[in-house]
Amino acid sequence: MKIKYEFVDGTVSEVEVEESIGAVIVEDRRLEDNLARKERYHCHSLDAVEFEGVDYGTEETPETLLAAMETDRRVYEAFQKLSEVQQRRLLMMAGGMSIREIARQEGTNFRTVHESIEAGRKKFKKFF
Repeated sequence: MKIKYEFVDGTVSEVEVEESIGAVIVEDRRLEDNLARKERYHCHSLDAVEFEGVDYGTEETPETLLAAMETDRRVYEAFQKLSEVQQRRLLMMAGGMSIREIARQEGTNFRTVHESIEAGRKKFKKFF
């Protein structure tokens, strides 16, 4: 059985393996894809406002626009307090990528990415 490996840089390598080992690898990939799908299911897109509207049943008044601008400014300031790596990873996650996909793309460990994102969230919450 031939197994394909796709590396982060886009190169593909094929390896000939025994049938029983190939079955284990294929099953592991299937389980990993299912976990990644579950992680994405619980992610919320920052672009949802484009599809759902600002707030249901509220009018845009100067006061609400000013409050929204103030919130945007505070979010921007909080985001600037994060490290460059945390900013990049949080943006990737907000774009719909799972933690596993981010780790795979950056060629790093799942745990490292998870801890980085959690530290970024804590910093962000602390700002508010």
